Amino acid sequence: MKLGVEKSTPKAFWAKKTPPRVVCGRGKTFLRQKRTAQILPPIRMVLLGLKYCAGVTIIGSIIDMGLHMGICFLTLVVSLPSLKPPTCGKNVSYLDCDKRASSLQIGVFYCALYIIAIGTGGTKPNISTMGADQFDDFEPKERAHKLTFFNWWMFSIFFGTLFANTFLVYLQDTSGWGIGYGIPTIMLLVAIITFVFGTPLYRHKPRGESPFTRMAKVLVATTRKWNTSVPADPKELYELTLDEYASPGKYRIDHSSSLSFLDKAAVKVDGPASGWDLCPVTQVEQTKQMIKMIPILCATFIPSTLMAQTHTLFIKQGTTLNRHIGDFEIPPASLSVFVTISMLISLAVYDRLFVPFVRKYTKNPRGITLLQRMTVGLIIHIVTMIVASRVERHRLSVVKEHGILTMKQIVPLKIYILIPQFALLGVADCFLEVAKLEFFYDQAPEGMKSLGTAYFTTSLGVGYFLSSFILSTVANVTKKHGHHGWILNNLNASRLDYYYAFYAVLSSVNFLFFLFVAKKYKYNAEVTNVEQESKEDIGKITEQSYVSG
Repeated sequence: MKLGVEKSTPKAFWAKKTPPRVVCGRGKTFLRQKRTAQILPPIRMVLLGLKYCAGVTIIGSIIDMGLHMGICFLTLVVSLPSLKPPTCGKNVSYLDCDKRASSLQIGVFYCALYIIAIGTGGTKPNISTMGADQFDDFEPKERAHKLTFFNWWMFSIFFGTLFANTFLVYLQDTSGWGIGYGIPTIMLLVAIITFVFGTPLYRHKPRGESPFTRMAKVLVATTRKWNTSVPADPKELYELTLDEYASPGKYRIDHSSSLSFLDKAAVKVDGPASGWDLCPVTQVEQTKQMIKMIPILCATFIPSTLMAQTHTLFIKQGTTLNRHIGDFEIPPASLSVFVTISMLISLAVYDRLFVPFVRKYTKNPRGITLLQRMTVGLIIHIVTMIVASRVERHRLSVVKEHGILTMKQIVPLKIYILIPQFALLGVADCFLEVAKLEFFYDQAPEGMKSLGTAYFTTSLGVGYFLSSFILSTVANVTKKHGHHGWILNNLNASRLDYYYAFYAVLSSVNFLFFLFVAKKYKYNAEVTNVEQESKEDIGKITEQSYVSG
């Protein structure tokens, strides 16, 4: 519920037909700044959440209250006359509107957005980790159910998105923004209360050291012993005894050959040594696991930029088309509902039909590996941009045929022509985004799971930064030497078909990079205790759950 409510906040940028110019004219900038502001908060909140993991409910409540305060501010902005920007008037296009919001109004609006961004940035990496941590890896039945957790976790998020893209946008467009934001404000408060009262039912992880501190110790110890040779036998490296790992929440990880230079941190030294001079093998392996995911993380930046296209250029394309279905006009903000519906359907089909069918041949409890699932999503992304380019070329041909010169004129094409690219993005997200979240969680070591899911959020945030950079760079470069330029304020005079084709090529190059790093990547070995569990038993339990479900 909380994440679904958060999804409703960006819709204000496009929901109204004639909003104040300050909102529409800077809508894309506001949205991208809000998204990119979510990069650093996840890292800070992971530090806080893992350092005081025993009090995760208290920390989560504080973060949620911050998010709730931001949405309350946003509700006040659209409700109080003194904070509302001046309206353009009836039947006045925002392109013709000369009204401007005051510095105070803009300041409060920005403040609300950034408070929401900080609250969301603190919620996203921790709440999904907490949900997955409720399953016991040492119980085969629970571990089998955990394999489908992220599918249905993402399903619930996008179900909330569907609510935001339809019902809330409709209320904002018909009853006013005060009602449109008042409802999610109340819903979020109910969600926070429910979260707090559920505290006795949660499985709480014991307090642990910050993952950044643990990783820093390994890097510092490695640097201090850079000239030290690593023994040929890994058993000679420093490691705690099994008894010391017997306490709950501690797991021993076997030595691996990857990133072997970090093994210097575990080379025994003469005399007493602090944690900054000598680290156990398990701690070194944890650091290795987080570092070796970075190339995969980098390969997800370009795909994340495509999500920005959905909220900006794709929707702006829709504003140029005929959006009427009888007497009803589809609000621009609701166009992304096609992505949501497509993803909801794809997730259900994937989890209930695709996985059981493929598992019979692959013998993998997940059906296919996480990297294979991400590969499929990347391929669909490339296809999406090719389709978007062809559709835009057709739209521009109709623009030329009818002599349409300005954005005020509606292109005589139904909004339906954009459905394929929206739907394909939904299918791509079903494969890529879910697998990306599960991959970073699954491959992160115990005690660093929230940092792993923060990789996922960071991927999205960097993607929005890159989207803005790529958009401005392409717009500036294509205008040089007297050229018309590909990206103009007037889409009917732009060449978005070239821009989308460029994205298809860029995505293809990124796809080759992903294949390279994915081939080099080695999945983590199971921790010593879990390794004893039978994968066949888990597969049988998983299959039985699908049959009974």
